[in-house]
Amino acid sequence: MVHRSSASRAGAWLAAWLACAWLACTSGKPGAGLQTWARFSKLPYPGDKAFLYGTFPPGFMWAVGTAAYQVEGAFDKDGKGPSIWDTFTRDGNRMATGDVGSDSYHNTAADMRAIRQLGVSHYRFSLSWPRLFPNGTHGSLNQAGVRYYRGLLARLKEARVEPVVTLYHWDLPEALQQRLGGWSNPDMVEVFRDYADFCFRTFGHDVRWWITIDNPFVVARHGYGTGVVAPGVKGDPDLPFKVGHVLLQAHAAAWHTYDRDYRRRQGGRVSMALASHWVRPRRTRVESLRECQCSLEHVLGWFAGPLFGDGDYPACMKARLGHRLPALGEEERRQLQGTADFFALSHGATLSFQLVNDSLKFGQREDLDLRMLLYWVSAEYDWPDIFVVQSGWYVSSSTKTQDPKHMYYLKRFIAEALKSIAVDGVKVLGYTAWSLMDGFEWHRECGIRRGLYYVDFNTPDMKREPKISATFYKNVIQRNGFPELPENRPAQGVFPCDFAWGVSANSIQVESSPSQFADPNLYVWNKANGELTQLEGLLAPPAQRDAHCAAYISIRQQVDEIQAVGVSHFHFSLNWSALVPTGNAARPNATLLAYYRCFSHQLLCANVTPVVTLWHHTRQCSSLPPPLGWLNRETPQRFTEYARLCFRELGEHVKMWITLNEPNDETVSYQEAHRMLLAHALAWRAYDQDFRPVQGGQVSLALHMDWVEPAFSYSREDVEPAKRVLDFRVAWFAEPILGSGDYPPGMRSWLRQLNSLELPVFNEDDRQLVKGTYDFFAISHFSAELVTRAKEDPYTYTSELEVQHMVDTTWIKSPRPVVPWGLRKALNWVKEHYPHVGIYVMANGVQEDTARFKDSLRVFYLYNYINEALKAITLDGVNLKGYFAYALNDQRDPGFGLYGYVHGEALAKASLANYRNIIRHHGFPAQGAPAQRCPRTARPCAACRALAKRPVVGFLTLVGSVALVALALIVYYAYGRR
Repeated sequence: MVHRSSASRAGAWLAAWLACAWLACTSGKPGAGLQTWARFSKLPYPGDKAFLYGTFPPGFMWAVGTAAYQVEGAFDKDGKGPSIWDTFTRDGNRMATGDVGSDSYHNTAADMRAIRQLGVSHYRFSLSWPRLFPNGTHGSLNQAGVRYYRGLLARLKEARVEPVVTLYHWDLPEALQQRLGGWSNPDMVEVFRDYADFCFRTFGHDVRWWITIDNPFVVARHGYGTGVVAPGVKGDPDLPFKVGHVLLQAHAAAWHTYDRDYRRRQGGRVSMALASHWVRPRRTRVESLRECQCSLEHVLGWFAGPLFGDGDYPACMKARLGHRLPALGEEERRQLQGTADFFALSHGATLSFQLVNDSLKFGQREDLDLRMLLYWVSAEYDWPDIFVVQSGWYVSSSTKTQDPKHMYYLKRFIAEALKSIAVDGVKVLGYTAWSLMDGFEWHRECGIRRGLYYVDFNTPDMKREPKISATFYKNVIQRNGFPELPENRPAQGVFPCDFAWGVSANSIQVESSPSQFADPNLYVWNKANGELTQLEGLLAPPAQRDAHCAAYISIRQQVDEIQAVGVSHFHFSLNWSALVPTGNAARPNATLLAYYRCFSHQLLCANVTPVVTLWHHTRQCSSLPPPLGWLNRETPQRFTEYARLCFRELGEHVKMWITLNEPNDETVSYQEAHRMLLAHALAWRAYDQDFRPVQGGQVSLALHMDWVEPAFSYSREDVEPAKRVLDFRVAWFAEPILGSGDYPPGMRSWLRQLNSLELPVFNEDDRQLVKGTYDFFAISHFSAELVTRAKEDPYTYTSELEVQHMVDTTWIKSPRPVVPWGLRKALNWVKEHYPHVGIYVMANGVQEDTARFKDSLRVFYLYNYINEALKAITLDGVNLKGYFAYALNDQRDPGFGLYGYVHGEALAKASLANYRNIIRHHGFPAQGAPAQRCPRTARPCAACRALAKRPVVGFLTLVGSVALVALALIVYYAYGRR
């Protein structure tokens, strides 16, 4: 069984049971795997994509592996004969050989130290056929080779590590290739049977797990078809299928030999290691799904079908290849069917994305989804025991021991194996990380490294050093998976009564003129039935009156939408360039200013506190008045004048101000940022001196603060880059204001190392001006990322900071990663650096398809991020004062809204009701806990009650000689509730 948290264990096991029950009726039949794609498309999103904490069943096999030609070396020592790879690497334009490899032949002790350090229960390695039989047959037996492998098995037994032994991992004796033509000759079946028989007899008392042939697809297609790997034969498009036929028969002959002569005494299990990619449909059509199925049948099913299915090749292969595919007679099918005691599955870089070309993808998309592949194998082949005998990724040859990319791929694959067991009911027996150490990487030669241990090929003893991935794998093995820790569990509890619940929008909808009283038509009112009939050709004279706040329909609609969310605060930004088009605050846009005043006032009438940003930095549109720019020396003063205008005209209604929203963007230069800081400080000082005594508000700025996590938190080499990135992104603005009045010391020292003089210097007056200009700390937080020193991808590497940016491949992405715990860490960073300041999360949200009104990702996102905010308060003592979901609607912030739009009408998404429910309960109260009692807040203005929406009918009687005309003017005031 899989051990996991009690909260999720029952649900996972129910899902697994249902999966097993369903598959019992459908699996085991050719083509049953076709239902895999439909099954996974119906799993709950994003819950099914979330990381699963839990442990593997007792006795789960944790393994690591190698292949003889890649690591052994000693290619011509102690009587070893040449292999086809010895010949292949000396032909053409090859740059390297495996003559030395990792020199494991002379370094068994070093390899065993690495195996012991990892703590694996199993070690997979291959026997070098030409080391045992130099010319390929029993008559050339090399006793030195026998002694080498017996010594290795003895050391493994002493270390209590079980061997998983591969008979053939691509290094065929060259003599067999020259004499017989290698695997293209049917005579190889008997030759291989004899070799296998010798190995079973000689080593079988120490071996319970046997692999006959590794990855026959690569051997057949690329060894005898494309010529990419040894022996490099190419030219005959039909030859790979003949080779595959021979490989299957050779495996079956070896299996039958073991089953007949050794199984009873030795009690082992024998299989063939089959490798596969995964493929997803490009379109959600039945035809695309069938092409996916056919792609897998051409790669994995080519060999798995005869062994685990009906003994024959898959129907799709036979239909598309016709006579090119050798026919399997009834006796051959009987000999092949069932000749595998477990499903040995290889998955990872050797095949995926490298050796499956487009012709075998049939127009579909390749993917690295181990979990779906495991499920497909189970569905297609009647739930066999599956042993993942090779899995992993690779890194460039220059990273040495820093391989976080490899580590996170390992994490992803292991996590997918755990879900396969816990959720899908797949019978996974074990997992093999590939490989133990760096070695010769076949057709990639020495261009990549796949080892958990770094090998210094330039040292005489081929020194091995554990990589980050080795430490990670060791920890996973020690814990038998990913046990749930207390910090991973959802918190229960409530937020303080005065906690600010809000919603944010980058901007609001603005009407340039009133629309409520704009109808000039005259109507006849029928007193009997109450109907109004328009009088054609008659218009009322223009109304001679000032615009009223209630005349703006857009204000009423927006405030109603905000109020329906249940929030106490609403954050929006003013448009500086529209309010002060010339940059001169003495000549503002009075109409727009009146609109903002009305909007803020009506928010208060709805019991919603306005939070107003003076300037919101966006890359697309800076909204600065055209004459100004942040490199202009006049801009800080012009901004202060603009701020004074807003404080003066809107300050009666607005008590919470943001001067600059997210100015700390990577596109902003150091000089621009310097002027922004001065502008903020001048505006804050202006409010503090001239407006605070009367208005009593608060002013600060809001910084973008996504979390930055060391790719490997136990490595100081990654901790320092993470600190550096936070210095350059957040402390860049925060430290001058909330700290010393100057830029962070780490930022200055780093730039000094680079001989950069770009960072401006505060003179003493400016330092005193900027320092302390805050009333709270506001952040916008959306996601998290990982950083490391190891340069693996030039496209995501920042050379100035010498950091590689990356993500954990297990994170949900849309399009930015969803990492709830990143918010808690960000809040704790603020607490650590600026302990006494109150913090507001001014924007937090996720982008999702605007057509999804059942926005399950946003529901998941808000629940988990708010829960992490609660942990920050209750567990960490963070002084968090408020949380604002981003954003109100898709109209102003596409993809982020709690409201979507259909034909111009705003419709609430599922996330709105969920967010409102969290607010209503003040968080996540424990079941049965007494309700939190908070004092009711009175409406901020009694006059607002006069604006309650009621019909007002005015009568004007016009008496003529023939008729009485009644003119009814029906007025609905804009605000209040019925």
